[in-house]
Amino acid sequence: MSVTTFAAAGATGRLGRHVVEVLAERGHRVVPMSRATGVDVVTGRGLAEALDGAEVVIDVASWHASDQGAATEFFRTSAGNLQEAGRRAGVARIVMACIIGVDKATVGFLVAKKVHEECLLSGPVPVRLLRAAQFHEFVGQLLDWRQGDVAYVPALPSQLVACRAVAEELVDLAIAAHSPGTPVPEIAGPRREILAEAARLLGARRGVRVDGSAMPDAELAADGAFLPGPHAKLAGPAFQEWLNAQL
Repeated sequence: MSVTTFAAAGATGRLGRHVVEVLAERGHRVVPMSRATGVDVVTGRGLAEALDGAEVVIDVASWHASDQGAATEFFRTSAGNLQEAGRRAGVARIVMACIIGVDKATVGFLVAKKVHEECLLSGPVPVRLLRAAQFHEFVGQLLDWRQGDVAYVPALPSQLVACRAVAEELVDLAIAAHSPGTPVPEIAGPRREILAEAARLLGARRGVRVDGSAMPDAELAADGAFLPGPHAKLAGPAFQEWLNAQL
């Protein structure tokens, strides 16, 4: 197997740490990019140095909150910086993790991620996309964002998926000989679940009460807009099995 040099944007994040782990396990050289490693994809600090010699960029950097305006600005700026620095460094391609349903969303964080896709795709470096369902790990973050004793979690129909499974699929996509083209590849968990119900399972263990709240694009969600399509790869474990394995 030939060794490829990867640069991973968002390397210390929820998904990024799994991407770095999978790449290292497969014998590739990885340059982790995050503020913690001295690389800022928004200001551009350290970006040129990190991409020097990199052949492929995996972009899993994310914004830390759900505000659409701030998230949109983050993704627009980071995409432009990665494309320009990638072009100068001679990067062969950028592989990006996105979210199932961004092409249908009309409001909120998913719209910001759609802008992320569009900005990356408009640049000179070829881009490969992978859209994933909501992560198992995201459920705990929603509980952490609570105000007071109650966590308000949207009753979103999804097929929750483990970050590790998404990381493996991203790496497979990154090293594949050819781009998958259309439709955009998707990865999701093995069965349909409700995000608020998954949060209640975890909340019961943490002593946190969960309120299954309304969500943006509720009608679209009810119609399955954020569920995987028939071409999606389904990867276990389901949320309950994943949660049990965390103990």
